Amino acid sequence: MPPFTKVALSLAATIAFAFPGLAVAHPKLVAATPAANKPAKGVSRIVLKFSERLTPKLSGATLTMTGMPGMANHPDMKMTGVNAAVGSDGTTIVLTSARPLPAGTYRVDWHVVGADTHRITGTHNFAVN
Repeated sequence: MPPFTKVALSLAATIAFAFPGLAVAHPKLVAATPAANKPAKGVSRIVLKFSERLTPKLSGATLTMTGMPGMANHPDMKMTGVNAAVGSDGTTIVLTSARPLPAGTYRVDWHVVGADTHRITGTHNFAVN
């Protein structure tokens, strides 16, 4: 193995062991309001909390209604008039609606980028009574 390759591998290993969080530091969804397991009422604000600071220009979310009471086979409907932005704390995405959401089931599709610059995606489902 050439000397340069040995030095580069040694340096990479040293950094990986000295700073293990850098190698696997992806933002993770750690909390959400409304919660997934508890139907809510009067929802006009949805908050997704992540494990680390987000890059605002590369992070966001959309809201889709996936079901409506009394309507079997309701097609998914992207909700208009819902704004999504990274919160002032830098670790949340806040979705706001001018009016409370109608009763039904919902899915938030989110995408975030943290310090490691990797785009991470996920979903959060909840219900409104």
